Amino acid sequence: MAEAPANEAPYRLLNDVQFGVDVVVHAFTNLYGCRIGDESRIGPFVEIQSGVEIGARCKIQSHSFICSGVTIADEVFVGHGVLFINDKRPRATTDDGELQTADDWTQLATVVERGASLGSGCVVLGGVRIGAGALVGAGAVVTRDVGEGEVVAGIPARAMVAERMR
Repeated sequence: MAEAPANEAPYRLLNDVQFGVDVVVHAFTNLYGCRIGDESRIGPFVEIQSGVEIGARCKIQSHSFICSGVTIADEVFVGHGVLFINDKRPRATTDDGELQTADDWTQLATVVERGASLGSGCVVLGGVRIGAGALVGAGAVVTRDVGEGEVVAGIPARAMVAERMR
């Protein structure tokens, strides 16, 4: 593991990050408590939260948000402005009107398997698995699992072709 990204860039918040070899992190990023695999590229204006694992040779494009509970395997492409969500019932307060704490909600795990591609602007709800080699169309809202090699698009995301890509 490297101690820092392979490149210099201004205005980065890098706190408690495990970097693989030759990782590139562009400016205006917030990375904390996460792991980034070898040769991955993190674009500008990206936030990756605590507990997230990004595999090797991934490309995370600008303006994407990857929240706690997400695991991304090797060779995954995350397009511009992709948004992950880890709570299906978000609330600011409890039934008693108190601000919620970490004890008041359940974090949902999301997995993106090897070689999948997520189109720009897609939203991935918590608790889903996107299979190896799958392709999620731009602007899609993924509400359920996507099979290996499956191509999905739309709101909610639905299979586009019966034939698998891989």
